[in-house]
This record gives sequence, C-alpha cells and structure tokens, in this order.
Amino acid sequence: MDGVPKTNEEVKVKAFSTADLLKFLIPSLVGILLFIVPITTEDGITIPVAFLAGEINTLLGEAIPAITVLIISLSVIGSILAVTFKPRFITESPYLNTLLNVSKFWVTARFLGMVFAIITFYQLGSEMIYSENTGGLLIYDLIPILFTTFLLAGLLLPLLLNFGLLEFFGALLTKIMRPVFTLPGRSSLDCLASWVGDGTIGVLLTTKQYEEGYYNKREAAVIATTFSVVSITFTIVVITYLKLEHYFLHYYATIIFAGLVAALIMPRIPPLSRKTNTGYEKTELKEEQSIPSGIGAAKWGVNQAVSKAKKNTSVFQVVKEGIQNVLDMWMGVLPIVMAIGTVALVIAEFTPFFTYLGKPFEPILTLFQVPEATEAAQTMVVGFADMFLPAVIGSGIESELTRFVIACVSVTQLIYMSEMGGLLLGSKLPISVLDLIFIFILRTLITLPIVVVIAHMIF
Repeated sequence: MDGVPKTNEEVKVKAFSTADLLKFLIPSLVGILLFIVPITTEDGITIPVAFLAGEINTLLGEAIPAITVLIISLSVIGSILAVTFKPRFITESPYLNTLLNVSKFWVTARFLGMVFAIITFYQLGSEMIYSENTGGLLIYDLIPILFTTFLLAGLLLPLLLNFGLLEFFGALLTKIMRPVFTLPGRSSLDCLASWVGDGTIGVLLTTKQYEEGYYNKREAAVIATTFSVVSITFTIVVITYLKLEHYFLHYYATIIFAGLVAALIMPRIPPLSRKTNTGYEKTELKEEQSIPSGIGAAKWGVNQAVSKAKKNTSVFQVVKEGIQNVLDMWMGVLPIVMAIGTVALVIAEFTPFFTYLGKPFEPILTLFQVPEATEAAQTMVVGFADMFLPAVIGSGIESELTRFVIACVSVTQLIYMSEMGGLLLGSKLPISVLDLIFIFILRTLITLPIVVVIAHMIF
C-alpha cells in the first residue's frame, strides 16, 4: 500500500493473511531481539549483536588489525582506480561507482587513513603516529570493535529496515517525535538501538534510512548527531573509571535529562536548523504518511508494516543488501575513522592544543563553583578527540563533584572524532567537520549548566 487511502473504509477492507502478518512479525521480532533487547554478560549490559561482535573479535584476535589494513588498502586502490582510470566494471555498476568513485577530498582522506594504518601496524617512522594512545589505540582497540560490529550490524540491518518495523514504530510515535523533536516517528528506533546497543548502530540505521529517502537532510543530520546516543555499557565504563560507581543512578538520570534538553534545543538552532528539507540526491524523498482520521495508530502501523514486508520477495536480495552494507562500512568508513581519529589523537596527546581550547572554560567552571576548575577545563573540549579522554584526564582530580561533572558532560557531548566523527564524515550524511565542531560546542554549553546544577544538588 504505497499511498494514503482516500477513505477510512478503504483501510478497513484491507485484510492481510496470516502469512503476510508473519512476514512482518518474525523478521522484526528477530531484529528487536538482536539489536534492542538488552542482555547481561560478564562485561555488563549489552545487546546480542554487540555481544556476538565481541565473540567474533575474540575468535579472530590478532588477525583483525591485519585484515583491516588490507581492507583499507583495497578501498584506497579501488578509489584511485575509479577516480583516475574509470574502468567500466566500476562506472557501470551503481553500487561500485557509489562506493569507490568519490571526490578527490575523500580519496585523499582514505589514502591518509591507509598510510596511518600501515605506519601503525608495522611501527614505521614516528612513534607519534603509532603509539598506544594514538594510532595503536585505533587499530588495536577501536577498529577491531568497529570491524566486527559493522560485519554483524550490516548483515542483519535488513531485519530492522526491510520488514516493516520502522513503519510500525513510525505510526505509533509520530505524534510524539514530530512536535517534540521535529522528527519522523520512525527515528525513535534509531535512538533505541543506540541507547541499548551502540551509537554506531544508530548512525548506520540513520544513514541507510537517509539513502533510501525516508529522512531529509535536516532530519538525518539531527538524528545522527542528537539521537545516536552513547550506549549504557560505555556510560558504565566511564563512571567506573572515575571511581563514582556508587552514584550511577544519579549519573544516568542526569545524562538522560541533559540529553533530552539538548535534543529539544539542537534541532531548532543552527547549524542543524539550517539543513535543507531536501532528500538524498540519488533517491526520491518519501513523505511521511499521516494517520487517516478514525484509524488507530497501532492498526495503521500494522497496515503499513505488512505492506512493506510484502515487498520482500527475494531472500537473495536481502542477503545481497546486507553484504553491501558491510562493504560500505568497511571500505567507506574504516579509512576515514583511521585518518581523522589518528590526527585528533595526535593533537590531543602531543600538543597543548586542547589545553588552550579549554582555557575559556576555567572562568565558567569557577563561576559555577566547580572545584579544581583549572584541571577540569581541558576535559570540556578534549572529548572532541575521543570520548574516553576526559575520563582519563579527569581521573586524577580529587573532587567527586568535579569528576561527576566531567563524566556527565563527556557522555552528553556525543561528538568525538576517533569514532563517531569519523563515522559521520565517512557516511553520506550531510554533515561537515565545521558542523561537528559547532554541534560539539553547543551541546557542551547546553548540557554543562544542567549537569553542574544537578551535581551541586547531589554533592
């Protein structure tokens, strides 16, 4: 059912067989189980996809860095081939042409990522590049996680995207998401997958929805930078590192409240409010369908979901789409994460750049009566390089109140270049480096006062 019915009666007479309903229900329930339902493991709360990715990571072990260096190199070779020689097997394939025939800027960025990956893997040249806190952190700690997460998430994303689950959630929640956050109801699933699982999964979901025409540029940018929140697991790691586990409930409640305030404000101010309402250039924008009067949201949601599920008639096509998702992320995103992440971490580790950038926060923190304001100031900005760096730098601060503020702000900032920033820039989402800088600063300025007020109430 592609359009909005002209009459309520037309909806009422639409009847679906049990087989049609099961085609929506079974893949969708499996998708919910894998991506959204939390499970408890020895390492804490996670989701099955993240757990299975960790198991594959353990199984492959030391082979993953070598595999990723090879994948990044193939991405660069393919991109140079596509841009320079334009062979027919690439230009005549819509998929390969989109994947490899990119702008000179992105070819350069991918090439830089390959150079950093090779230097780090073989420990060539400057230790500044391959040290355990820069390139080594990426290629041995972060990228293996991304490698296996991309593998499973990419293959299994069609369970969430292709069988009506987003249509169902969209109908149920559009009356909340649209007026409150200026977003389609279906975006609620992106947020839920991020919150329980991982922010990268939320970005992947958003990217696919944008490329398929379900989000316009503004919506896609807002969802990716506002709703692809940090997972519960990572928040536990941060609070534990700062030795404040006994305040976890206060900490998590503060994050949720500050994050909701930021989510209300950010879509309504630049740079996000200035993004256009046009869709992705290579597909037609699909307008969100309103629920006909007299039809319940749940009934309309099932109607739309089953109609979507019925369109999937080929298992091969679903599997093919999953494999293409994986290659998109491996070859398009990993080189960018390596390039941007290494540069950001080198700047953070070996230069006083972030210390200087943090200076304006000293009087602000002093005004807010935050103890050890000088030591805490740089943690307000160093999270732009990597989200865990504020916790590392702030772990030596004596004041529990200050460490609490650092823990909360570092998580609510969301934007960090070593992973999320590289992931966003490597995707087809309409987000630039300048956008990320402004969004990071604005989120810090919005959430910091909220966090400080709550911290003073607790301590």
